[in-house]
Amino acid sequence: MTRKITRGLANIAIGLEQCLYMGNIDSLRDWGHAKDYVRMQWMMLQQDTPEDFVIATGMQYSVREFINWTARELGLTLEFTGEGLDEVATVIAIDGDKAPAVKPGDVIMRIDPRYFRPAEVDTLLGDPTKAKEKLGWEPEITAQDMCAEMVADDLKAARRSALLDEHGLSVPVALED
Repeated sequence: MTRKITRGLANIAIGLEQCLYMGNIDSLRDWGHAKDYVRMQWMMLQQDTPEDFVIATGMQYSVREFINWTARELGLTLEFTGEGLDEVATVIAIDGDKAPAVKPGDVIMRIDPRYFRPAEVDTLLGDPTKAKEKLGWEPEITAQDMCAEMVADDLKAARRSALLDEHGLSVPVALED
């Protein structure tokens, strides 16, 4: 879901897509960076006796927050209006030049019932206490930093796709519908 958000909003910023369609944006998730998780796995493998550990950050954020972080990385300020299936995110301000295809008043996120999972889990949160106490592991990369890294990469890819398309070298673009 995180990649869907960063790729979708980067594509919108560059003009490759018009709108991001989401399901439950109020669900809560425990997002962490693969670098932190691989480091924790390495630490687990250094133990003399195998044990089970929960690999998680122990911190929780909503999908809505992740959408806002992504928008801010693109210089966009969003306003969420409506409720339920009628909720939308509208651009209310733009700062910088990362989103040349967007203007204030554009609706860039809508709720679509196709993206509600039948067995939706509203909250996912891991408890890494044992890993912190026994291994001394702490996540070093925040969810916000992870988001910024993803946006930078997806914006670069969107710009490359738009440039190629502009010069008649159309290539498939990963669209988030």
